[in-house]
Amino acid sequence: MTDYSTSAIFSNKKTAFRRAIMHWYTHQARDLSWRGTRDPYAIWVAEIILQQTRVDQGTPYIERFLKQFPTVHTLAEADEDAVLKLWEGLGYYTRARNLHKAAQHVVEHRQGQLPTNAKELETLPGVGRYTAGAIASIAFEETAPVVDGNVKRVLSRLCNCPDNIDTPATTNAIWEWMTTLVRGKSPGNFNQSVMELGAKICTPRNPICTSCPVQRYCLAYAHDTQSTLPVRTPKKKVPHHQIVVAAIKKNGRYLLGKRPSEGMLGGLWEFPGGKVESGESHEAALHREIAEELGIRIEILDALCTVEHAYSHFKITLHVYTCRQSNGTPTPKAHTELKWVYPKHFEQYTFPKA
Repeated sequence: MTDYSTSAIFSNKKTAFRRAIMHWYTHQARDLSWRGTRDPYAIWVAEIILQQTRVDQGTPYIERFLKQFPTVHTLAEADEDAVLKLWEGLGYYTRARNLHKAAQHVVEHRQGQLPTNAKELETLPGVGRYTAGAIASIAFEETAPVVDGNVKRVLSRLCNCPDNIDTPATTNAIWEWMTTLVRGKSPGNFNQSVMELGAKICTPRNPICTSCPVQRYCLAYAHDTQSTLPVRTPKKKVPHHQIVVAAIKKNGRYLLGKRPSEGMLGGLWEFPGGKVESGESHEAALHREIAEELGIRIEILDALCTVEHAYSHFKITLHVYTCRQSNGTPTPKAHTELKWVYPKHFEQYTFPKA
């Protein structure tokens, strides 16, 4: 790793740099409904929701979540299905389950009080180093650093870093840089100012350098390398799977299965089905999947619809077929529970977005 200790932002101009970026943040930050609070519970909820989620997409969820579960006690007392239902459409449902488990732990073992420092916050389910630092610095003014994608991009440009920011060595170095920079007044506001700069000004493509409040400290701008930084590992080709799904109808109701709590889309309800294997027709795959998941035979009636959907590491094309049961009794072999449900009651169940 290159030594950046002589950079102006780490040496004699650190105070001026912090003052400039925080002044900009105070006057130019986005006006978000959940910002400005010092309530550690509200900050925690917001930070968990905004993991893997854009601010514009996550903000309505934050507002609804805090309205329905305004305290850690109300969240701890809630049924998991109610928590997942409120989370419906956000994806990465492990976040919701961990938030729920952590709330129960805080109520049971800490009298409803969240830990006040980053080290202890990291012991809660679903709280990593970034989230712990955000809560500790914003709610409790601890000089704890945060490093997310925005921070990585901003600091790599400020330091004109030629190293791949996706490697552990460079990531650790950026944590060290933020540990140095966060020391000073209002560490929470400083952390938020760096993240906000990355979101509004120091964007991945076409950074708005002419509006940057810390342009004078940016080595990438000085060397005209801001458009080529940061250096990142090229993304691998995302696999694309064909999925067949059976909407099995009986007396006006459809058969739904609840996925196991652990694993992808845990605790959510779905129509049974699965992946089409190489060389299989849709019909053959659907008969096989239903036999494996439910232990029954079906008659395929019609192709209902096709849905395209993307997850973080793969894409799917979902082919839905209306079917009816021909023999056997459905048994939950791949699900924890099965239910026959009228369509008018579907809204009571939490489904994956697709």
